[in-house]
Amino acid sequence: MFEVCDELVVEYHQAQERLVDPSLHADPNEARRVARRHAELKPIVATYQRWLQLGDDVSAAQELAEVDAAFAEEAISLTADRELAAEALHSLLVPRDPLDDKDVIVEIKAGEGGEESALFAGDLLRMYLRYAESRGWRTQLLEAEESDLGGYRDIAVAVKARGNPEPGDAPYARLKFEGGVHRVQRVPVTESQGRIHTSAAGVLVLPEAEDVDVTVDPADLRIDVYRSSGPGGQSVNTTDSAVRITHLPTGVVVSCQNEKSQLQNRDQAMRILRARLLALAMEEQAQTASDTRRAQVRTVDRSERIRTYNFPENRISDHRVGYKAHNLDQVLQGDLDPIIEACRRADAMNSVSNSGDS
Repeated sequence: MFEVCDELVVEYHQAQERLVDPSLHADPNEARRVARRHAELKPIVATYQRWLQLGDDVSAAQELAEVDAAFAEEAISLTADRELAAEALHSLLVPRDPLDDKDVIVEIKAGEGGEESALFAGDLLRMYLRYAESRGWRTQLLEAEESDLGGYRDIAVAVKARGNPEPGDAPYARLKFEGGVHRVQRVPVTESQGRIHTSAAGVLVLPEAEDVDVTVDPADLRIDVYRSSGPGGQSVNTTDSAVRITHLPTGVVVSCQNEKSQLQNRDQAMRILRARLLALAMEEQAQTASDTRRAQVRTVDRSERIRTYNFPENRISDHRVGYKAHNLDQVLQGDLDPIIEACRRADAMNSVSNSGDS
């Protein structure tokens, strides 16, 4: 029934042996890959071993029931436990997104709605920062273009897990469902007559690429430097510290100007560039990845919404899975898990359905 698990048990023990081998850690990228695979296999192996043990326990109880009828009830209870273990194992064996163990770069872009949209982008940023904090993740601002009223026209932030998270708990595994157009309905601070306006902001969630994921040929890059603009200290505005990197083969352009030094801005821009190139590479490798990417942000238009934030009714609605709750104030404080779990359940059901069709 679970023949593949025997192979996974062998792979798990091999990974365990490699992790205690000092030579592995001479290559940090390979050590990180092995540690992640070990963490991914651990719950599968534990559940499989529990399923096997329960099978032995059921057989023993049934044999004893032939001598003592009292064991018949125990056999029934153990059989039910084994069926639950089988269900859990089936769930663990459903093919996972290969990017689920990645850290992410979250990009938020203001769309329709002018200053109100930029202010809403700032609200979304704070929501994700608080969510990351609640999960013990680290965050780093990579690039930000502020608006006149304190919002953001465009912002990029890196979100990183600490250590090796359990399968399904890494930043990309949870935040990938945030990609798309987010619509807000509220009375803007710029509205003098109290009318409710609708505006939108786009969120793009990119798995952060490691050096082993994406190889960038320096000959394929055009790097321009220029003087930073907007708010900042003296050195930010008076030196050519801003960096614009163009990846010539794909036309992807990334600009960074937040840091004071040209080198720092170049490093930040390269991180974003690698993440975008990884997303493009995944699109080329699998149609499903392409569909997922296109479903995030095609245009920051109100009609392309995945979620609506209705302030007058304190309501949050996710239009993909029919989720609705009247706790918008809590969601904006980072209470995103109920929405994310609803999306994960729908995604898991879809994955099971697709695997059954194939």
